[in-house]
Amino acid sequence: MSELQSRAKFNELLAVLQDAADNWVVPGPVMSDDDVAEGFRNLSHILQSALYSHQEFDPDRPVFNRIVSPTRSFTGDNSDAVYFETPVAPGREYLVRGNFAGAVYTSFTMEAGAAEGGYATHTSGVLRDDDIDVDAEGNYEIRLGGEPADRNWLAIPEDGGRITTRHYFEFPWSASASQTLHVPISIEAVQSLPAPERWNDERVSAGLQRVINHVSQKTVASIAPSEDTPIPFVSRVPNELPQPIVPGNMAFAAFDAAYSMAPYLIGDDEALVIRGRWPECVFANLCLWNRWSQMYDYVNRQVSRNRANTKLNADGSFTLVLAHSDPGHANWIDTEGRNLGTMFFRFFLPQGDIEKPTCEVVKFTDLTPDLV
Repeated sequence: MSELQSRAKFNELLAVLQDAADNWVVPGPVMSDDDVAEGFRNLSHILQSALYSHQEFDPDRPVFNRIVSPTRSFTGDNSDAVYFETPVAPGREYLVRGNFAGAVYTSFTMEAGAAEGGYATHTSGVLRDDDIDVDAEGNYEIRLGGEPADRNWLAIPEDGGRITTRHYFEFPWSASASQTLHVPISIEAVQSLPAPERWNDERVSAGLQRVINHVSQKTVASIAPSEDTPIPFVSRVPNELPQPIVPGNMAFAAFDAAYSMAPYLIGDDEALVIRGRWPECVFANLCLWNRWSQMYDYVNRQVSRNRANTKLNADGSFTLVLAHSDPGHANWIDTEGRNLGTMFFRFFLPQGDIEKPTCEVVKFTDLTPDLV
């Protein structure tokens, strides 16, 4: 029997995983053993994504797969959103059918440079819900590629490789954690092709290469932000949120969102009080992430806040309280007992200026239910 390409690729995948375990899941500044252990959870979730979505990506016969979930968390997920992805190819045309399903914001973004399991280099286009004609029940049809149209159409550029869909909800409960929320969405190539070859050594090897690409580019081959070229919406100073801004065409960023991100740092006997005002927008929330950009446990804990589950002050502003245990405040956000984590604000389609949220570290014993 000849030497199989697929065996060589499988061994290469094992080597990439070992490399990531040894050289990527490593202690960072002020990391506990538990923080490092979560790195292996993150790595396994990235592998899960690679196997679930990318191994059998086929732009000739695409299928929408859900990107993240409560048990597949990476790259800064969101408790109030559902995301899908599918491969596409330049020169092809696709028909997408779906339903908004009550989402306050829906969009389709074209990820450039994202073929064959690779990490996108930038976002090259977006089609959002107000560019889509729908019927009375929220059903729609859109085309990807093919002849240009003013509405219900998104171009596929020469470097286009993947579509990311975003479906944002403002419920008092987590949309991502819901077992009953269904977002109908399907895709088919307009020009149908014959059935592919049976799974053979070449096809299996190509699928494993996509897994390798996905795992590698999200771990050992990823490029960390440079101190010399900081991300404008990211603060490195604990408990100091930057002015929210729209990031532009940064890969996997939404064209329509303003972001503000910072680490929080509080002692065992402390809490963080965040004061601000939700802007006029279609969606807004605050999520907490661990050191690996994974959301905290939003299935069993209140680790985020949106406008639907935030109690406002008399003047319309909000007061959010990050604390290790319940202080009796209506807007408590559970830190899971973590002294250090990441705060991430999203504001979609904001109108006018956004008030920068402020942060104040206080003693837990000084908190009161009516704190404003």
